[in-house]
Amino acid sequence: MSIFTTLGQLLTDWAHQGGSAVEALVERVRTAFSGDRETRRRVSFSVAMIALSAKMARADGVVTPAEISAFRRIFRIPPEEVRNVFRLYSIAQADTAGFEIYAERMRDLCDEAPGEEGEGCALLVDVLDGLFHIAGADGSVHEYELRFLEIVGERFGVTPDQFARIRARHMEGGERGAYAVLGIEPSASFDEMRRRYLHLVRENHPDRLAARGVPEEFMAIATERMKSINAAWAMVGRVPAA
Repeated sequence: MSIFTTLGQLLTDWAHQGGSAVEALVERVRTAFSGDRETRRRVSFSVAMIALSAKMARADGVVTPAEISAFRRIFRIPPEEVRNVFRLYSIAQADTAGFEIYAERMRDLCDEAPGEEGEGCALLVDVLDGLFHIAGADGSVHEYELRFLEIVGERFGVTPDQFARIRARHMEGGERGAYAVLGIEPSASFDEMRRRYLHLVRENHPDRLAARGVPEEFMAIATERMKSINAAWAMVGRVPAA
């Protein structure tokens, strides 16, 4: 069953019970899937990406066609499920609750699991990376969007190093950006760089994201991330001269 079908059923049940706030929907996810960890993580990821995308779209006061297009690329939405996705998107935009509270609830909901550096919830790092992709779809991450993303990262418990690498993937170019993407200093040896690159390739393989709870419908995140990692390695991973 598509994750969006599951989400649609959840939204229908929640609406029938008078639900109108996204924060309450988070609690509904907790109770509805309390005995099914895998589905809970997949639904949690989907709700976080859709609702926080809607909140972020209002951060700079302008929702551009490029951002909507990026939203549609990140979410491989079957035509019959588009209504469910944008139903939640509209609810989140209309919700008066601050996104900070919602982000904290999502962190509470996410089971603790090793992150990229053994800290925090890796699933929420994936959410933040997807949000960066959408924010930069119009050519730049605007000041208000960046502040939004910084606060979401703080509420998620993302470490400063994790946030710096995500930001570098989306906002920095050249060798400086490449080293930041790989999370290594320019003074590192070739062997150190290669080990780091291979580690990132393993950690960001689609199979690893799936194991963390990222639904198949969202695997465009893994594709974009691997592109940036490979491009960084191609730029700075040069074999030293003999």
